[in-house]
Order: sequence, then C-alpha cells, then structure tokens
Amino acid sequence: MNLSDLVQQSAEQLTQAHVAFGHGTTNAADEAAWLVLWKLGLPLDTDVSHDTHNADLSAAQIADVQAFIAHRMASRKPAAYLTQEAWLQGVSFYIDERAIVPRSLIAEVLAEGSIDPWLDPNTTRVLDLCTGNGSLGILAALAFPDITVQGLDLSKDALAVAHINIARHDLEGRMTLAESDGLAKADGVFDLILCNPPYVNAHSMSELPAEFKCEPALALAGGDDGMDFIRQMLRDAPAHMREHAVLVLEIGHERNHFEAAFPHLDVVWLSTSAGDDQVLLLTRQAIVEGANTQ
Repeated sequence: MNLSDLVQQSAEQLTQAHVAFGHGTTNAADEAAWLVLWKLGLPLDTDVSHDTHNADLSAAQIADVQAFIAHRMASRKPAAYLTQEAWLQGVSFYIDERAIVPRSLIAEVLAEGSIDPWLDPNTTRVLDLCTGNGSLGILAALAFPDITVQGLDLSKDALAVAHINIARHDLEGRMTLAESDGLAKADGVFDLILCNPPYVNAHSMSELPAEFKCEPALALAGGDDGMDFIRQMLRDAPAHMREHAVLVLEIGHERNHFEAAFPHLDVVWLSTSAGDDQVLLLTRQAIVEGANTQ
C-alpha cells in the first residue's frame, strides 16, 4: 500500500465512522491526509497523490497509521488534540485538551486587514478577551508589530497553553496574560478588543458532536440563548476602551439570539469565509449608545 492508498483508505474509514470535523479540517479527505502525514513524519503540505510517493509503505508504517486512525474514530478527539498542533492563517499553535481548539474567524479579519480602517492610527494596545490558547492575541501581535497585547481568560489551564504559544512565537515582551472573570483584570484601556467568547446556546450545546464535547465546556457554553458572557462584557467594555476604540466579536451561528438580546446596537458585520453574520465590529460609541437605549 502506498501513501495515496493509505490516505484514501483512512478517509473512507473516517467517513464510515461518521466522525465530526471542524477543528482544522472540514472533510474526511483533508483530515485523513493530515493524520496520515503527521503519523508518518512527512511535511503536512505533501501532495499525497504525487508520483514520488507511490512507493509502498512498510508494514509497520501502515499498522501505525491504521492504529492512529482507529484511535481518532474511537476516542472522537479532534485531530488537533491528537497531533497537539493547530493552524490559523498558516501560523502554527500548540494545543491540547486544556484549551479550545483555535479556529476563530477573527483570525481572518486580522489577516485580511478588514478591520484596519476602523482602527485609530495610533493603536498601541490590544486586549484578547477569552484568549484560550492565545492565538488571536498572537496573530494581532504578528500583524501589528508596534502593539502590545493582554490576554485574559477565566481558565488557568487555557492560560498555561497560551504561555506555551507566547514563548513559541517569542512574544514574551509584548503579550501578557492574566486570569480574569470577564474584564475584571483588564489592565487599563485599549484601542482594540478581540473577543471569541463562549456563545453556544443551551439547545445547541446539548446536540454538539462528540468531538466538540472533548473541548472545555467553559469555552463554549453561553447560557440559554448563548449571550450570558456577552451581556456582561458589553456592560463592562466601554470602561476599558479608549474613545476611538473598537470591539471585534465572534458570535458564530447566534445572530438571531444576538439581535434579540441587543436590538439597539449599531453593528458592523464583517465578511468571513463562513459568511457575513458571524463576526461583528462595534465602536465604543455604538456600545455606549446601544446600552443607553436598552
């Protein structure tokens, strides 16, 4: 059996096992290629169909990969937890079960610069609220070399993972972390707040595939309508925002619940690969005015 055959076999097995994707891949073929290449120690950008890889693999290699695929199917752990690596916008991050697998669409708007026109030219301070493994704060630091970042999270475990990634990207001098319930430990005021909060509503939480239930529920569950954390955050945010600051917030598939909870907010919806209704931008003025009309 060669590489291409092994990837195809693995993809078929993943499909038949009805595993769920969404932690770095969206389909069985891509996930199979990732897992097979990682287990074989090959570069993850290897073209699995290329002629140079048609030599037969050893029996030991095949057995190792098949056992790995079987573990993925039986455990239902996301592939990122099995490989302890995930990517956002081509940037590699360490990850394990202590933190949610990084996949925020906010990474796209950072990379594409779609929020840049909203930022004050003198932006120097960024807050990554619900930082998880630190990925959004790190991407912001990489995108804007002159800023400093504070990452906040309620989970000590997640912050331990974020520390690993800050060191991995040599950002110890520019990104700090603090354990915080919401904005309680926010250090002063900021020009930009990034927030990928727990926003999954209770009904959706009950129906999550097993892969998502492997992640810390603290990072996912947003209460009955998914807006519990966001309500408190919007009440507290203006006190931690400079006059021309903006907040970039991910709400996933919860737009209906968001608009029901905050009908008077003047929202700017940002385009992402998942559509135009999952990431939004709020100016400080919009938050203050929206709160005053609740």
